[in-house]
This record gives sequence, structure tokens and C-alpha cells, in this order.
Amino acid sequence: MKAILLAAGEGQRLQPLTSTRPKHLITLTGKPILQFCLDAIKTAGITDIVIITHYMSDKIKTYFGDGTSQGLKIAYVEQKELLGTGNAAMAAELFVDDDPFVLVYGDLLFAQDTIKQVVDSYSKAKPAAVMAVVSVDKPENYGIIDLAEGKKLKRIIEKPVAKETSSNLVNAGIYVFSKEIFKKLCDIKKSIRGELELTDALTMLASEGKTVLIEELDRTAWFDVGKPWDLLDANIWALNHMEPQVLGTIEPKAHIFGPVYVAKSARVRSGAYIEGPVFIDEEADVGPNCYIRSGTSLGKKTRIGNAVEIKNSLIMDKARIGHLSYVGDSVIGEKCNFGAGTITANLRFDDDTIKMIVKNRLMDTGKRKLGVVLGDNVKTGIKASFMPGVKVGTNTWIGANFMVTHDLPSNSIALLKQQENIQPRKNNLDLNDVH
Repeated sequence: MKAILLAAGEGQRLQPLTSTRPKHLITLTGKPILQFCLDAIKTAGITDIVIITHYMSDKIKTYFGDGTSQGLKIAYVEQKELLGTGNAAMAAELFVDDDPFVLVYGDLLFAQDTIKQVVDSYSKAKPAAVMAVVSVDKPENYGIIDLAEGKKLKRIIEKPVAKETSSNLVNAGIYVFSKEIFKKLCDIKKSIRGELELTDALTMLASEGKTVLIEELDRTAWFDVGKPWDLLDANIWALNHMEPQVLGTIEPKAHIFGPVYVAKSARVRSGAYIEGPVFIDEEADVGPNCYIRSGTSLGKKTRIGNAVEIKNSLIMDKARIGHLSYVGDSVIGEKCNFGAGTITANLRFDDDTIKMIVKNRLMDTGKRKLGVVLGDNVKTGIKASFMPGVKVGTNTWIGANFMVTHDLPSNSIALLKQQENIQPRKNNLDLNDVH
């Protein structure tokens, strides 16, 4: 059995993070999102994999190569245009033989044994297809599953504008197909979103009386990363699935509590206080006298300075958080550099949920606490500060004492103008005389 991984999309809702990497290469606890998918595929006993790419495809190919180092055989197929999941699946038809195959959306997180569960379901019944689903609180944001009797698919309503079914089961992005699916993919038409939907081919199979079985996954075994603030919850998910281990250098009087991973070449300096779950990657340098709170991941070669506090945040590779800074409920891109005393605010005075602009639309994140999302290589001067829910594009500089109150574009400079009154100093000068 082979596996097809769909990894062509850009992930526009995750800007500015996806301006410098595909969504699939965003790293959580030391692994790109796509790696979680590959691990789950390998656990199912599948080693022959085709990855469908498009946006920044070279980065994906460079990172994973031919898969030899992981005991996999990875081939790549370029989706020429982003015309939907149905079109992406069609791109791999020539690489699939007559045996059934697995198809997985490569921008989701799965527990190790999840794909094996779906494959086993197919092996028992040999239907036309098996589709994995999960139960969620807001199904209208996904492809909603309408069931027939016997846990069989009746139809899929792809991201409806209004709720059209009472079902709370949604598409989990894992399938097992027979090669028959390609015939149906040739017959589907563009959806109202202007895309060729893989789910329309499944609905077509079901409407013709073919058996499409539904396999429900444990909700805790699956996670969708769709919007910037989802990365914080995805980071928690990854932290809860990591294996705690302290391998690096821990100086005397550093304190570590709970599930914490410290890589072999990382260093935790004296006076650091770490509350798990926390992940500290290779060559990270933490402290002294800093407070790393639960829900935090520190990427490779990060530097966390003296008296810094970081809470529930994702700090990407080579970022440097200068001394006396606070980072809370935030995503900090690669190679960002915070001047001393930089503060990210993460709570409104009125305790209301925090809004964030996504694809030019103001959205309610549903989060009472949310800091900032910074693209790569953002630099701040001393005592710069951020209001809750703002985003800053890549390569932007923020001057000393500047307060960021709204989103800033990439490649810009934000400076605070101040009025100056400089006079010659006189002996016995009374400061009340200075205006």
C-alpha cells in the first residue's frame, strides 16, 4: 500500500509565518507538521509515499529528501495550479498501482497510530473507501459529514455557509481509497469555492450506492491548524505527545518541574525555573534567572536572556529574547531579536476575547489571552511593546519605546517620534525652570 500526502497549499490564513515557509514546515516540538503525518504513515507500515507539492515545493523537497534517512521512499509530484484537493489527488494517479492507497492532508496533526486505525478499518470490510472523521464543537467550519445507517457516508457538506445538518462529525483528512476514486475525480465539477473538491467524489460514490465507511477518531488524536492562534493549541498538543527527557546541560540551582524535554546540546543556566510541558531544542541557551512557563517550545539555537518570562508560546529557531522581556501566548518567528524590556500584552482590560485580522477580515479568536504573531526576522528596540492580537510581517524593525497597536506589514520600520528640549546646563539649575 502506498500513501499520498497533500502538501501543496500556501496556508494564507497563517500569514506572516507562511510568507517564508509552507504551512507544512512550521515546526512544533522540533518537528515540522508534515513530519507528524509521515510518522503516522510509517507506523501504519507504509513506507512508499508520494508528496504533492506546489507552494515553496523546494523547501519541502530539501527538508525531507528521498526519505532514506527515515526508512521511507518519498517521491514528489508538482500540482501545477492550486485547483483544490480533488485536482491534487489526480496529480498522483500515475504513481498509484491497482492496490488501495492512503491519502492524507499534510497540514494536520495526527497521533502515531491514527492512520493504522483507518487502514485496519479498510482491511476488514474492503469498501470503496474509508473516511476518517472527528467530532468537533463548531462543525460548520469544516466539511460536515451526513451519515447513512451503519456508519456509512451519505454526503459531505464542504464548509457550509450555514449549518445544514445536525451532525458534529467533520472530515479528518485521512482516507483509504480503491483506484475507483480516480474515475469519480474526473467527473466532479468546481464547487462554489471555485475548487475541485475530493469530498465531492466521495459523495458521488455514496450516491451511487458504493460503500464509503466512516471511521471516527478520538478527538485527542487529531488536530487542525487553520489560523494563527491555532498554533498555540497545536503546540500544546505536540507537547502532550512528546517524550520528556532532560539531556542537556543543567546548571546548579536551575529548577525543572513536570514534563520537560531538553535537547543534548541545550543549556539551562543557573536560576532558571521551568514548568512543563516545555520543549527546549538543540543549542538553545536559557537564562540565567528566567521563568519558562508551561506550553512553551523553544526552537533550535534560541537565546532566552536574563530575567525573561515566557508563557505558553512558540519561539522558533534562532530567535533571541533580550533580558527583562515578557512573551505570553505568542508565536515568534525565526531569527527575531527582542531588545531588552520588550513586552507582549496578552489580555484586554475588559477580559473580552481577542480579535485578530486574518485575510483582511477581523475574526474573534475565542481566546481570552492571546499575544502576538511575528513573522521571521522581526527586531525590536528596548522597551518596545505589543498590544494583544497584533501581527507583524517579516523583516520589520520596531524602534525603542514603540507600542504596536495594529498589524504592521513586512519590510517596514516603525519608529516613535519624540519632542526634545535640550538646553545648556547652568550651575544650581532649578528643574522647575526647564520647560
